Amino acid sequence: MRIVHRLFRSELLRGSGMYLIASIVSSSIPFVLLPVLTRYLTPSEYGEVAMFTVFVSFLSALCGLSVHGAANRKYFDYKDERPKLAQYIFMCTLILLASSLALFATVILLSPWISELLGLSEEWVILGVPVAALGFLTKLRLGQWQVEKKPFKYGTLQISQSMINAALSVLLVVGLYMGVTGRILGIVISTFLFSIIALVSLLKEDLIVACWKPEMAKEALRFGIPLIPHILGLFLISSVDRIVITGELGLAEAGVYMVAIQLSLAASLILAAVNQAFVPWLFERLKRGTCFERQIVVRVSYGYYLLLAIGVFLGFWIGDDVLKFVVGPDYYDAAELIGWVILAKGFHGGYLMVTNYLFYAKRTGVLSSITITTGLLNVILLFVFINQFGLMGAVWAYCISQLIQWLATWVVANRIIKMPWLSAF
Repeated sequence: MRIVHRLFRSELLRGSGMYLIASIVSSSIPFVLLPVLTRYLTPSEYGEVAMFTVFVSFLSALCGLSVHGAANRKYFDYKDERPKLAQYIFMCTLILLASSLALFATVILLSPWISELLGLSEEWVILGVPVAALGFLTKLRLGQWQVEKKPFKYGTLQISQSMINAALSVLLVVGLYMGVTGRILGIVISTFLFSIIALVSLLKEDLIVACWKPEMAKEALRFGIPLIPHILGLFLISSVDRIVITGELGLAEAGVYMVAIQLSLAASLILAAVNQAFVPWLFERLKRGTCFERQIVVRVSYGYYLLLAIGVFLGFWIGDDVLKFVVGPDYYDAAELIGWVILAKGFHGGYLMVTNYLFYAKRTGVLSSITITTGLLNVILLFVFINQFGLMGAVWAYCISQLIQWLATWVVANRIIKMPWLSAF
């Protein structure tokens, strides 16, 4: 146990701590915004903001065809051959450009229908494509810092973007009384600024070198394209609920629901921070492949699951009081949802710990099958439960789908990479 403790402290915990600090600071910014926005935007207006962010999230699965993940994975193959990695990343940016142009043309053609479905203006619908495409560049930059184990740089960029986003939103919504337009412009402008910073940083570190390597593009697409159903499945699990709520109950109810989701953002960011540190730590141990190291991985995983359980308990215990303290009176109905939302986040945290095995094994197609199936199940549960239980039904559907996704991924991952889940102690 002393060896486990030393390894955990020296590598995983230190890296996770840096990501966690960045995530806590970053997550505090939306908390600061929440009391402001819930007093300057009506639930319907907040619902409109939610629809824009959901739409951008959907487009992000298609812009670049998820090949930024391929660049992260390729780092471990080209760790000592930086020029090849730079060529690979350049081909990924070409894929981003081609896919984004095709998607932009498609969205323009379908913008009247999308606008009616989401309750957004056609201008916001069309603007969603460049926002998603520019966000890809930031993900690419952050991903390379993650695999290089540079959490300070990662956190600096993450925190800075959140602060600029928040500052612009307050200026435009509160200072200039621009309402929904101000909040969305805050998202758009900050995304644009930091995508430029990300691109310049990649060029400065010689991580983009112009070339024409079709074989690299094909390899990246073989990694990324099977992930698209996976990401769309995640969208069906974690974001499509706002679209269904808007259609069935209205934008105001979607705004109330979004407040509960927004308040759980701190949990999401903490989970992401731990996972960002866990991925390179896990991959290195899987590559070495010793039984002892795999036992360490399993013990760390079980310890993390215990922490998740404690977090869920706190969510049910004090979550409603925290929400009522933070938001305006128009959003108090979200208080009864918050504990269940935290429970769903706990299931998602468990899922993150096991999905990395499939990424390491490059079995993204298997992962996509699980996620898209679970996502479709979530959509079915949404329509059934919302009609009977309203907003609470949406949260219950979210919890059930997250639980099934975690358990199914765990079972499949263990078949592909055997881990001592029952004999690690």
